[in-house]
Amino acid sequence: MVRITEDLVRKRAEHNELQISSLEEVSLHQQDIERLEHLDKWCRELKILYLQSNLIPKIENVSRLKKLEYLNLALNNVEKVENLEGCESLRKLDLTVNFVGELTSVESLCNNYHFRELYLTGNPCSDFEHYREYVIGTLPQLQWLDGIQIEKSERIQAVQNLPFIRGRILEQQAAHLKKRAREKAEAAAKQNGKAKETDGVEGDENEESNKENKPGFDGRWYTDINERDKKDVKKEEKSHEEKVDEFWNEKTAYTPESRLEVHNHLQELKTKEEKKDDVEQKAPRKLFADDGRPYNINEPKLDFSLTEDDQNVLLDLAIFKHLDTSSLECDVQPTYVRLKVRGKIFQLELPVEVNGDDSSAKRSQTTGHLLVSMPKVKVKQIIRPKTHNSNSKVNKASDQKGKNDSNFLEVDASARKAVDVTSIVADNEEKKMKAAAPFGSQMSRRDLPERENSADFVDDPDVPPLL
Repeated sequence: MVRITEDLVRKRAEHNELQISSLEEVSLHQQDIERLEHLDKWCRELKILYLQSNLIPKIENVSRLKKLEYLNLALNNVEKVENLEGCESLRKLDLTVNFVGELTSVESLCNNYHFRELYLTGNPCSDFEHYREYVIGTLPQLQWLDGIQIEKSERIQAVQNLPFIRGRILEQQAAHLKKRAREKAEAAAKQNGKAKETDGVEGDENEESNKENKPGFDGRWYTDINERDKKDVKKEEKSHEEKVDEFWNEKTAYTPESRLEVHNHLQELKTKEEKKDDVEQKAPRKLFADDGRPYNINEPKLDFSLTEDDQNVLLDLAIFKHLDTSSLECDVQPTYVRLKVRGKIFQLELPVEVNGDDSSAKRSQTTGHLLVSMPKVKVKQIIRPKTHNSNSKVNKASDQKGKNDSNFLEVDASARKAVDVTSIVADNEEKKMKAAAPFGSQMSRRDLPERENSADFVDDPDVPPLL
C-alpha cells in the first residue's frame, strides 16, 4: 500500500523550493496511492491538487482545504461524492472514469457556491436515465457538466422535471447498489478461495511424492540427472505462462475490486521479473586474453570489412541506418578498435599498429555505415655509425692510432647535395694569376727570369723600384 508521505510531497514541491506549508499546487498522479490523507494538515494553502491515475477509493481529509479550487481524481476507485462541503473555494471537480453509482451524492455540493464544473464521464451513474437533467436540476450554480456548457433553457426544464426525475434516479441507484453488493461478495469469495488454495497444500505428501519422482531415488541409473530438472523448469514456466494468459482472458466486471486485482497482478509480475534479472545477472565479458591480446567480439552482430592500404587501415561497419549516432562510441587503440553500439561491444584486433590520435570516424547519411580510418604507424630511419670489418687491414691500422681519434659518420658522395666550399680560396688565387699574365702565356710574373741592366742604366736611389 502506497501512502502519502512528507518526503513524497516535498519531492513534488521542487517549484516551491521544497516548502510544503505554502504550497499552492501539487501533482501526485500515477503514484499508486490508496488513501487520501495528511494534505489538509501539511498544505493548507493548496489551490490545485492532481491525484489522477491512483487507487483512491474515497474522498476524505480535504475539508480543511479552504482555498482548494480544482481537485482532479480521474481514474481512481471513488464510488461516492462526499466530504467536500468544507472546500469553500472549490470550482472544478474531475471524477472521470471512476465508479460513482450513487448519483444522489452530488447533492452534497449544493452549498459550494463557487462550484462551476463537474466531470462524471465514465462512471456508472452517467448511464442512468435522466442523469444530466438530474445533476443540472440539483446543482443550480453549475455551469459545465462533462465539458458541455449548460444552457438556460436546459436548466429551467431540468428544475421543472426534478421531482419526477428523482424517483427514477433512486430506482436505478438502488439496482446499482444491489449489484455492487453482489460484486463485493463475489470478489471476497474469490479472494478467500485463492487463500485456501495457497494454504491448503499438503506439504509433506507433496515432498515425498516429488522425492520419489526425482531421478536417482527410484533405484535406476541416469546419465544426466539434471535433464529431468530442466524439463521440470520448462514445464513450470509453461504452466506459469498459461496462468498469465488465463488471467488476462478471464471475463470480469469492471469494478474497483477487479481494477485493484489487475494492479496487484502487475506488481507481482514486476517483482518476479526483478528477481529473475537479479539471479540471471551475466558475468562481465572478458575483452582480453591472459597474455594481453584483444579478443574479437561482435555482440551487435553487424557485418563489417577490414581493409588496408599503404597509409591507413579502414574498417567499414554496417551500422543500422536509422540508429541515432549518439548511441555509438568509438575507441581506437594501437592494436585494436572497439565500438559500443547501444551498449553492445564490437572489438577487432588490428593487423598492424595504428595511430589512435590521428584516426577518424565518419558515417554515411544514406546507408548509415560507419567508416573508421586509422593511419599506420611509420618506422623512422635511424642513421648509425658505419661498422667496419674487424679482419680488414684498414681497421687494424686505425686501431693502432691513439684513443683520442674521433669516429666520423661516412656519407655517400652521391647523396651530397651541398656545394664544396673547401677549394674556393685557392681557385680564386689561381684565376687572378692567370688574368695578370700576358695573352698566350701560361706563366705568372713571379716565374719570369730577371733581365740584366742596360749599359747606360743609372741606379738612382730616389726613384722607387718597379713592382
